[in-house]
Amino acid sequence: MIEAELKARVREPEAVMRALESLAGARVEVYQDTYYDRPHGDLHARDQELRVRTVNGQDDTRTVLTFKDAKVDEESGSKPEYETGVEDAETMHAIARGLGYVSVIVFEKRCRNYSFTAHGRQMLATLVRVPEIDGTFIELETLVDETDVPAALATVRAVLVDLGIDESDLTREKYTDAVQSARRTDQLSR
Repeated sequence: MIEAELKARVREPEAVMRALESLAGARVEVYQDTYYDRPHGDLHARDQELRVRTVNGQDDTRTVLTFKDAKVDEESGSKPEYETGVEDAETMHAIARGLGYVSVIVFEKRCRNYSFTAHGRQMLATLVRVPEIDGTFIELETLVDETDVPAALATVRAVLVDLGIDESDLTREKYTDAVQSARRTDQLSR
């Protein structure tokens, strides 16, 4: 499946949160993300991602392994995504290291997730704060097959407009890049 997704900076977080809460209840979760690559950056060079995510929710903790293949839509960066639950996070990290992968970055995302249907599509909207990055972001996605990506992205754009997100606020910057940049800046200022 393809994750047809757009990401944007949120200028009015409270207003967007109210709009989302009129559509669905929030699931508040904290993600601990660890991204892996080969020592020479082979995955990054192929525009692929391997991530172990531990999700701490109000009632449970779960871990998922995610592989994202190269983007299928240049403008949005939408990618095929393969995800599966993991029984034990530490064992998964040990397996990744044992297979020759190295941890390239670890960071935290504080998320409010909203699942709802809009324009006939199942949507997941996530309001995101990353402590090392200024601002609030929204990720809006729907899962589709590759032939449906353009239509799905048009729907995602329409829902973002309904939520008060302007096209000029869309961003393709990855959290991994923004966190690495913030950490470099922090080290230089010391």
